[in-house]
Amino acid sequence: MAAIDPSQYSVSFNRTFNAPRSLVWQAWTDPKHVAQWWGPHGFTNPVCELDMRVGGAIRIHMQGPKGTPFDGVYPMTGIYREISPPERIVFVSSALDENGVPLFEVLTTVTFTEQGNKTKMTMKAVAISTTEKGAGYLAGMEQGWSQSLDRLEAHLAKA
Repeated sequence: MAAIDPSQYSVSFNRTFNAPRSLVWQAWTDPKHVAQWWGPHGFTNPVCELDMRVGGAIRIHMQGPKGTPFDGVYPMTGIYREISPPERIVFVSSALDENGVPLFEVLTTVTFTEQGNKTKMTMKAVAISTTEKGAGYLAGMEQGWSQSLDRLEAHLAKA
């Protein structure tokens, strides 16, 4: 993969969820929860496997909404670099092409701070490498994460 300027594909989010930190942590670390909110609006996750340990694998297959331009399966994989319950998760993830080859790599750091019965989540995702095709996906990273976090907020409200 070609090296890129990480600042070109970098997003940061600060969200405060009306949920205790233990629940927000579980929503990020339990595959049954993650499958409910991961991905943009309308996407589902027929495969959602998380090996929650340093060096453990992430495997998620996002299914785009049928009958739309995004219809299809979007596999991604990753590795956890740091897990500090219930405060911090760091992982590297990659979307895969039709041959299972990574299109890009993104380093994501998520922190959770207790604020009474609420949780402040800070997230930063920075591309560390990409292919030409991967750059197209990375251009939508902010919108994709924003929609995922909206879905997370809705999921926490029901949990």
